[in-house]
Formats: sequence, structure tokens, C-alpha cells
Amino acid sequence: MDRILVIGANGSVGRHVVAGLAERGYAVRALVRDGASAALPPGVEVVRGDLAAPESLVAALSGGVASVYLMWPAIPVQPRVVELIAEHAEHVVYLSTDVADLADDEQPVVHHQEVERLIRKSGLRWTFVRAIDFAGNTLHWADQVRQGVVRWPYGAARRSLIHERDIADVAVAALTEKGHDGAKYVITGPESIAQADLARIIGEETGTEVRWEELEPETARAQLTEAWGNPAFVDARLRAWESFTREPERVTDTVREVLGRPARSFRSWARDHAEDFR
Repeated sequence: MDRILVIGANGSVGRHVVAGLAERGYAVRALVRDGASAALPPGVEVVRGDLAAPESLVAALSGGVASVYLMWPAIPVQPRVVELIAEHAEHVVYLSTDVADLADDEQPVVHHQEVERLIRKSGLRWTFVRAIDFAGNTLHWADQVRQGVVRWPYGAARRSLIHERDIADVAVAALTEKGHDGAKYVITGPESIAQADLARIIGEETGTEVRWEELEPETARAQLTEAWGNPAFVDARLRAWESFTREPERVTDTVREVLGRPARSFRSWARDHAEDFR
């Protein structure tokens, strides 16, 4: 059986992609930056490589790799990576985000657009899994949850966060089933929930009473810029959250359409990660 290469196999989604493929009996090769830190299922071949050094992927792609799951972290895009995938494999499933298609002469706003354009022009068969936002991003609140108060802007912003296992399940389906070539799947959780209620749900599932304290946007801008180091990204996030107080983040039924079941709820995600907040 042809191998499937999982790039980013130690990530929050990638490890579930590996597990899902292994459970289905596929030969899986897992690309990780540090082989010593890989905690993957028995029988999975682990190889080292780094997207920042494209030629380090040659060994991982050689020897019968038919399909690739690609996750690109927040590092500069290396076009050679996509070229190498196209030289060795036939199909790629790329974990993207909810972005507009980029024309050949347009400048990318986020790196996902640039990677998508490279893939579309590569000759590969492809599927884009455009996850709106991860439920796992609320882990940023973990220290505050332990203290019983989440201080964050725009508590009324309604979010449609998705469980990382649903992202992985959609990716596994695209890697192993027919009918997904050329698809651009925008996937979300099953409902939009106010951020203040997200914090409350986390508290209920961890057995901690959690109170929401509204943080002024300018205070949040200063704190998040210091923490994240990217003023443009912080501004974009604040604008998006403000908009979700007026119009909730959209909800799609794509998970059900692809998998034949509804997306997991945010409460189920909080229950799965309760120990991370304790």
C-alpha cells in the first residue's frame, strides 16, 4: 500500500490525522522536527524534517508516498516544499483557514493564500481544509481559568470554534476517500457561542467557577501585541472579534456533509481538555 506522509505529525491536528490513518490500516510516515519528541501510534514510521529547510523533506517523500497531509506553521513560505511534494506525490490535503482565493497577480494577506496558490499551480490533486478557528485556541485562557477570571475583549463575540479531532477526521476522509479532489471545505463547530459563554462552559467542565471580565480593546491590543509580537495580526483579530458581536462567526454544515455526522460541540472539546485547564 502506498504511504501517506503527514507533515506536522506532532501538532494538535496532525497527531489525530496519524491516528485516524493508522486505525484505517494505512501505511503512515510522520514528519516531525524532533524525532525524540514524537509520541505516535506503533507501526508509524517517524522521519525528521523541517519545512524551513525544504531539501530535508526529500527522504520523507521518497519511497512510495502517494498522498501528503500538509500543515504550514507561522514561518515563511518555501515554494520548494510544494515543488518537492509535486515531484514525489500525487495528492495533497492542506490544512488552511477561511481565506478568499488568490489570483495570480494578488499579494497574499496571510500565508495560507500563498500556499494554496502554489498548490493549485503545482499539478497535484488537492483538497483544502479551511478551518475557521480552533477550539484549542482557548487554551490561551488556561492560566486565567485556574484563577477563576477570564479577562479578554469582546465577550459578546459569537464564535464557531471547531474541535481539532473534527478537522483531522475531515482531512483523513479527504486523504483516503474518493470525491474530494478540488474541494475547499470551510469547516466550523456546530454553533456560534459568545466568548463569555465559552469561558463559562470551560469552567463547568473543569469544575471551576469562571467569571468573565471585559477587557478594553486598547488594553487588549497592547497586551496581545506584547505576547504575540505581530501588531497587524492583533489588529485583525480585534476587528474580527468586534464584528462577531454584531454578526456571529458563520457556521457551516460541512463536517456533516463530509463525515455523515454533526461536528463535535465546544462543550465536548472542553470536556476532552478539562485537565489542560486544571
